[in-house]
Amino acid sequence: MKIVVLSRNKKLYSTRRLVEAAEMMGHEVEVVDFLKCYMVVKRGNPEVYYYGKKLKGVDAVIPRIGASRTFYGTAVVRQFEMMHVFSVNESQAIARSRDKLRSMQILARAGIGMPVTAFASDPTDINHIIELVGGTPLVIKLLHGTQGIGVVLAETRKAAKSVMEAFYGVKANMLIQEFIKEAKGADVRAFVVGGEVIGAMRRQGPEGEFRSNLHRGGTSKMIDLSRQELKTAVNAAKLLGLNVAGVDLLQSSKGPMVLEVNSSPGLEGIEGATGIDAASRIIKFIEDNAHVRGMRRDRIRV
Repeated sequence: MKIVVLSRNKKLYSTRRLVEAAEMMGHEVEVVDFLKCYMVVKRGNPEVYYYGKKLKGVDAVIPRIGASRTFYGTAVVRQFEMMHVFSVNESQAIARSRDKLRSMQILARAGIGMPVTAFASDPTDINHIIELVGGTPLVIKLLHGTQGIGVVLAETRKAAKSVMEAFYGVKANMLIQEFIKEAKGADVRAFVVGGEVIGAMRRQGPEGEFRSNLHRGGTSKMIDLSRQELKTAVNAAKLLGLNVAGVDLLQSSKGPMVLEVNSSPGLEGIEGATGIDAASRIIKFIEDNAHVRGMRRDRIRV
């Protein structure tokens, strides 16, 4: 098969591993910077061009799209879908997962555990919002932040009001979320491929840091998930329509709680912590599913 990895940097660990795995398994693979692609939309013959060359004969694409480039990246993925090319994650599922509020609304409707979360555009009722999420300490998240950026722990009511008023003042959209004390600065990343958790790691934030992101100095180690945690991770990915996902969970006294579902999960952390070959599992998923041609319809409808 001919596989295209949509990535802005072929030197990134995740991109390199996907290329290595695809070539090892006998496939032709090309890394394409999706921002350098341009599309022609015309009746009956959609086309994608890359540096003046029409991309044709592609059997599957693996989107590795950064959050700041979601709009254009998903447009490119959608164009490939119009050309009946298999995508590991569909464009609509990627867009859905990038909208933190929308994804949480979908998961909450289905009964998935998560911290109590509030969203509002009017700053006049801050005290009531604080009470609705269980009081302080609480977590305030910018709606479009990534890798722990734009996430604030407000330990007192005064601090919470100050941060919220500041964000409201610059018209920033934010989520106000219950703080799960028993998590103790740790979370779990479950790596889902094709409806199965292929590996999981526990990520621990450094001393004094409640964010566990590896990019912020956190550490990780392999962990075996409980049956409930496995079910929650698989269901969260399925509910958002994602075939490959990194599902971030908190281990709470009320059971597993979903923090976020990532549609372009990094491979370095999970492969390093668990020793699994996540890249090959993704390529195997493509081998098993890329033969399904024709226009697939997103069934989430939200």
